[in-house]
Amino acid sequence: MIVGIHQPNYIPWLGYFYKIAKSDVFVLLDNVNYTKNSFINRNKIKTQNGGVWLTVNVLTKGRYGQLINEVEIDNSKLWNKVHWKTIFFNYSKAPLFNEYGHFLEEIYERKWEKLIDLNESLIKLICELSGIKNVKFIRASELNASGNGTDLLIDICKKLGADTYLSGFGGRNYMEEKKFKGDDIELKYYDFKHPIYKQLWDGFVPNLSVIDFLFNDSSIINMLNGTTEET
Repeated sequence: MIVGIHQPNYIPWLGYFYKIAKSDVFVLLDNVNYTKNSFINRNKIKTQNGGVWLTVNVLTKGRYGQLINEVEIDNSKLWNKVHWKTIFFNYSKAPLFNEYGHFLEEIYERKWEKLIDLNESLIKLICELSGIKNVKFIRASELNASGNGTDLLIDICKKLGADTYLSGFGGRNYMEEKKFKGDDIELKYYDFKHPIYKQLWDGFVPNLSVIDFLFNDSSIINMLNGTTEET
């Protein structure tokens, strides 16, 4: 069984879903410290003037060291209306907006209290729309896993009975690879190559939120369910 693990990011980039598609179980790493103004609560979309951040307002004052699953959304900012208005204004003329846009609109019309609940709902919705099936999602907090860094990843894999851990290529820079071998867990890396596709307006901006690809290119299903380069 192949396990992928990652923090529950906000409308993540395409590579995030590529990792999900190659996993049997995908663990949302929600029991680690929240990092302010990271991809956990923001991401970029393309506008006529280039990339722009969409940031979910969250409560952080006096909450230093809170875990991701503890982060509350600041609904006094009406962030959801701003995000949907920005998405609609910039993608309503995209080829596939009419096919997928209303699903996202339903998410933004709801009131969300916890960031983890919003992010998980968006991740699962995009998986459904892009044809990613047969992947089981679970939150790390539900497993009572312990440890830090590599030890935490290994404990999660052991509690799930995984024989393979799938990591992005950047994991080579910080993971203790020998520990995986010691616990009979195969460590595999995937090298995701971001496709160049037709976007609205001139020029190509890479590494945007997956919704840019979702609205612009019908090949998302084949792309996410294609082959990987693994080592």
